[in-house]
Amino acid sequence: MEKFIHKYREEINGTLSGFDRLVFRGSLRRLNFGYWDPNLQSRVVQGMEQYLCLNHILFKGYLDHVKGVSQKVKQASVKPFEKQGLPVQFWRDRGADKEQIARAIAAERKVESGLVCALSSMELSPSFEHRGTHIVSRLKPCQIVYQYQIHPPVGWMYARIQTSFPFNIPIGLNGREWLARQMNREGLKYRQQGNCFVWIEDYAQAQKLMEQQLEINWADLLNGFGGQLNPLHESLFEHYQTDYYWTCYQSAWATDMVFAEAGFLRRLMPLLVRHGVLSFSSADVMRYFGKKVNPSGDVPASFNGTLETDLKRRQQGERVQYRMNGNSAKFYDQAYSEWGSVLRGSATTINDVEDFRVYRTIAGGPEDDLRWRPMRKGIADLHRRAEVSQKANERLLNALAGVDDSRSVEELTADMQKQVQWSNRKVRGLRPWAEDKQLLTAINQGDFLINGFRNRDLQI
Repeated sequence: MEKFIHKYREEINGTLSGFDRLVFRGSLRRLNFGYWDPNLQSRVVQGMEQYLCLNHILFKGYLDHVKGVSQKVKQASVKPFEKQGLPVQFWRDRGADKEQIARAIAAERKVESGLVCALSSMELSPSFEHRGTHIVSRLKPCQIVYQYQIHPPVGWMYARIQTSFPFNIPIGLNGREWLARQMNREGLKYRQQGNCFVWIEDYAQAQKLMEQQLEINWADLLNGFGGQLNPLHESLFEHYQTDYYWTCYQSAWATDMVFAEAGFLRRLMPLLVRHGVLSFSSADVMRYFGKKVNPSGDVPASFNGTLETDLKRRQQGERVQYRMNGNSAKFYDQAYSEWGSVLRGSATTINDVEDFRVYRTIAGGPEDDLRWRPMRKGIADLHRRAEVSQKANERLLNALAGVDDSRSVEELTADMQKQVQWSNRKVRGLRPWAEDKQLLTAINQGDFLINGFRNRDLQI
């Protein structure tokens, strides 16, 4: 993104790149493994059958066992909140915005660190049922417990657990919230507005702190949250040991450009939007994601995916988004303030990792067998996600540097259209686009370049 930064170097206070949103999923793969049975038209879950066998539970006692375990897991999950006198609420409305509810509770109680609340609801989730001589998978209503907290290192986050088998866990973190905690510990001053920073005392130091997030031991961090969600895990699986396998369901990596003057960004944004919508083709979208196009610049005939560009008008401003299959890159104005104004110059969201490659070995294979292989959803390839996302951001920002942001004629003549004080009286400004247009057109005729003009000439 050197082109963009160089072009606006006098206007940009600083830049910041790193994770914005991260959503992880934990699953018990040993419990979930199985095969498709065409006779049952369902997937037989051998892992759950082995669990029942090793715990000496008959199929006819399966339902009672599941109900009892589910109740115990729920009680254990909300117990820390009840012990601290924090809200524990059940919501029948599955469409309720639990994030907003939790933040309102945190604001009302002035929670700055620690647990906030536990919210639960019934939601359709992948689970198991007993059918004939097998345990099969199916979707069914299950009770879900959401834990909201302001984690000391990570900041605001949520984690939830399906209280019945197979105890799936999603966890949502925010890289900017995390960075705020890091800067607090380092004593680095900043101004935060929403989900971005409009001013940072030292952008280079903040960038180093953000890059430290990539060095975290993700397995230990996520397993710690899993233990908070289900303190009974070890006892439940004492005879059939299984651990969570963590995948990154969704990652968003954002690059922010902090402009000194709000007015400059407000003027620049419409030009970027117009340029981004009208000037970039489907082949350009492929290039942003690191895909090759034909020498002619066309999309290869072998590409069978989807390429889209769309414009969305939001309350805060406009957003242009480019999509390739399940992944996207977008830019929009994020915040305006007296301290600084933020252009989220590019935010790359990866949902489908199959479009990308990572230089790695095969799982369980020889360590020296390194090749470019498909990226995995597992947290082992999270660092590569960051690299791919940053490269996509850089390509998009450099493409945006090509926008024609020269001042329009209307902008150049703005001063002459203003009212002025002359000889102790107010005089209206010129109106070159209205009733003064003919006058100015006449003055501009070549006949007057040498001898000038008189009122008589204009009257003619």
